Amino acid sequence: MKISASIYARPNVPLPTLISELDEHGIDMYHIDCNDDVRVFEDIEKIRKTGNKPIDLHIISEQPEVYFSLLEKTPVEYVTFQYENLTKPLEVPANIHSKLGLAITSNTDISVFETYKNRFDFILMMATTPGQSGGRFNKSNFKKIRAFAKHFPEKKIHVDGGVNAEVSFILRNMGVSSVVSGSYLFKADYLGVAMLDLKGDNFTSEYRVRDFMLTNGEAPILQENDLDFLGILNAIENYKAGFVMIQNNDNQLVGIITNADIRRALIQNIHNLNDIPIDQIINKKPFTIQENYTVNQMLRHIKAQRFPINYAPVVDAENCVKGAVTFFNLIKGE
Repeated sequence: MKISASIYARPNVPLPTLISELDEHGIDMYHIDCNDDVRVFEDIEKIRKTGNKPIDLHIISEQPEVYFSLLEKTPVEYVTFQYENLTKPLEVPANIHSKLGLAITSNTDISVFETYKNRFDFILMMATTPGQSGGRFNKSNFKKIRAFAKHFPEKKIHVDGGVNAEVSFILRNMGVSSVVSGSYLFKADYLGVAMLDLKGDNFTSEYRVRDFMLTNGEAPILQENDLDFLGILNAIENYKAGFVMIQNNDNQLVGIITNADIRRALIQNIHNLNDIPIDQIINKKPFTIQENYTVNQMLRHIKAQRFPINYAPVVDAENCVKGAVTFFNLIKGE
């Protein structure tokens, strides 16, 4: 996951000095918030003289067309337009070759991206108030990120606002491709340490697994009394999760069935597939994670296992199924 440094979060340092420091510590992009001020393009020209990383421009304006000619004259790699400020549908000229993004606040539904999906490359989830630094991450965005990834699987997800080391870890695991960081980077005693924290797993936990897990409507679950082989295959295929959880009538976890369990059953019953004993292919003692675990508790629990964990059911104290967590994006990204 890329880190985009919000350069205006540190206004008292000369721009060339700031850019050099960010480059020295391996920043991935320079994030520039443009609150309807064309003078940001003067700063972009200064940045180009010092740094060589992509520029990530966020335009917050009721008249974004004012910036089209400026973007033609001074191209940037990424440009995002704030949806809530638009007074009419946005049509970006074809001669602007930046990667295009649509920024939305926590209260805006992801469905607004539908109009722009053919031209735009990514969405920017504003997890705090746009243009303001130092706010707290609104955890409702975890669900929005999952929903966007499901509805627009080919599009990238960027996140801005309240990203600390713990939130960064969760977002990496959710497949977010880029996060904007300002206060967290620049209020740290050492910028390099803050950068490492944003890309590592050493942090103080305040979020619980239930805050970011796949909920019951998003994770594959079947009832124990209604199991059949085709239903199991369809559940695994439809959810693209590699497993399905089995629960009883009291919503308690009975076990899970994975791709590997099905593969073994097929090998053992290859000559008579109709005789596959479903009850015997259920792993009735799966690895599980408690919904009230903090992220640190979850990681310690995972690291204590002798085998790699790609996914796990999430349960409560009564072993009732509450959802699931998967780690495919984290494994792929790192």
